[in-house]
Amino acid sequence: MKKLLSLALCLTMLLSMVIVSTAGAAEIKDFDTYEVTANEVETWCLQYSQAARDLNVLCNLVDGLLTNNAAGDLVPNAAKSYESEDGGKTWTFTLNDNMTWVDVNGEIKAEVTSEDWLTGLEWVLNYAKNDAANTSMPKQMIVGATEYYDYTKALAESDGPEAAQALTYKDKFAELVGISAPDAKTVVYTCIGQLPYFPSVATYNCLYPAPTAQIAEIGVEGYKSVLPETMWYSGPYTVTSFISGNEKILTKNPNYWNDAGVKRFDTVTIHMVESQDVAYQLFQTGELDHVTLSESTLKTISDNASHEFHNNLVEARPTKYSYVVHLNYDKKNEDGTDDINWNYAVANKNFRLSLLYGIDWTTRLARINSINPLSCENYIYTGNNLCFTSDGTDYTQLVRNELGIDYDREVYNRYDADKTAEYKAKAIEELTALGVNFPVEMVLWYKADNSTEYENDLVLQQAVSDTLGDDYVKIVLKSYITNPTTEVRNPRLFSIYFSGWGADFADPINFLGQEIWDDNAYFTTTYAHFDELDPENPAFTDVVNTVTEFTEMVNAADANTTDIDQRYADFAKAEAFFLNNALEIPCYYMIQWELTCVNNYSKVYSMYGMQAYRYVNWETNDQIYTTAEAAELAAK
Repeated sequence: MKKLLSLALCLTMLLSMVIVSTAGAAEIKDFDTYEVTANEVETWCLQYSQAARDLNVLCNLVDGLLTNNAAGDLVPNAAKSYESEDGGKTWTFTLNDNMTWVDVNGEIKAEVTSEDWLTGLEWVLNYAKNDAANTSMPKQMIVGATEYYDYTKALAESDGPEAAQALTYKDKFAELVGISAPDAKTVVYTCIGQLPYFPSVATYNCLYPAPTAQIAEIGVEGYKSVLPETMWYSGPYTVTSFISGNEKILTKNPNYWNDAGVKRFDTVTIHMVESQDVAYQLFQTGELDHVTLSESTLKTISDNASHEFHNNLVEARPTKYSYVVHLNYDKKNEDGTDDINWNYAVANKNFRLSLLYGIDWTTRLARINSINPLSCENYIYTGNNLCFTSDGTDYTQLVRNELGIDYDREVYNRYDADKTAEYKAKAIEELTALGVNFPVEMVLWYKADNSTEYENDLVLQQAVSDTLGDDYVKIVLKSYITNPTTEVRNPRLFSIYFSGWGADFADPINFLGQEIWDDNAYFTTTYAHFDELDPENPAFTDVVNTVTEFTEMVNAADANTTDIDQRYADFAKAEAFFLNNALEIPCYYMIQWELTCVNNYSKVYSMYGMQAYRYVNWETNDQIYTTAEAAELAAK
């Protein structure tokens, strides 16, 4: 009955809103959007970035082989066609004609050819050029990629980085790696097995081109530190203005190869703001063309039928990101010493399980979506709608089957008071024997000028206090000033860290492979730091063994490239093992409400890759869409 009432309330709210038509509205030519300052671009070197804050911009500046359309389908981009004649082991991409590299002013610098894809992959796999960034996917899929990466790493360590940096795709790379360019318009990849999902990797930057001629001109260090005014572009836009922490202006590339086939804005201005509340203020004054609403603003609008925007509330499409509480197993104090109390606690399985089952996330989910909070609940590490079995079953359903749970929109059904009490008692006993002091302090950082983030963290702090008790564990909130990477993550000052991961291609390995025991596993090396633990220390032995077993399960599943259904079944078992040991804690999906002048169903939509922020082929109105109009667009 509660579920039916909730649905009825949502329908009543939609139907009660007066339709204010945008008929006769004009298309927007110069689009104004925003990003919070914590998500400012950190690198403009396309092959190096592994962060959405960079790739959401860079995807507009260089064209990869494939992209996605508004329905999420793979479609041609720089490659006009692709095929495999041997069941997915070899993939041939045929490039479009007339593609060019241009400078920031749109002046043509060179032709885009297949050679640039050789240069791009060599750059990614060269340890001395790319510091192991974005290597995990090519190493898992492309013949010889691991061998070349290991070769360059050994060369850099024996003869110095300059020796490895001097290499090009014409050297050892050509001998080892399964990529070739039979002619200027053809790129061929040879995979380690039959990989039907390989084309989805072509939407991500590990397989993007790098401008061969420019790198020859400015050198390795010059390309690593490239900026908007010095980089070369092949995509729909160039960046004609960049003021860090203030704004970026993307301008239509006047020599874009697909000018007739792609609709673009004249300019896209990305305003940097401190919080969603500041963005809302800019939307009210007409300075932005859309805004995602914070909890307080959403409630103010939705609860007041006479509010100017009450009839314009639009529920956004789900993003591709699965948000997780990442646990730091090698936390440092601010003086650089080890935080033994936290590190011993988080290495304890019962302590982690008490966090997993002992937090009711409902109030925190309401900070994302106060109208329908449980639509955001997330119990699985891998994101929804990423890949499917031969009978159409979503992979995440396989994981839920292994865990014995499913979504229940009436209550947040991972919270379990009885399990929490059991795990808490065991953890106290085991950790007290190791000398751990209670309450265990769990440090969570927020950006000092972001009031929304701070309020979100206060809600979680209270939720933990309500169910676990301040005498057991206590969230301690601290603020950083500008950059979370340099101020928080690199010095390892956090206990827990919220982060969303969106798949780079359509297979579970892209999620699970980031958490295994591997130098190239992003979350292992950036957040968890399993690899820093001493297995001889009794406090860490169990978690080290657990990660080792999980790694073996993932690698075994990944070795099967022929039977996809069995591959997914094995990954589901590995993921269930990961979650049953609470190595990380899935928490939510991002399904928010917004005010917008954009038809969300005209945007690129994908649950993997880096294409979702491409500002191409968007339908817009210079008047705000109504709730009813958005519902009609969704129905279509």
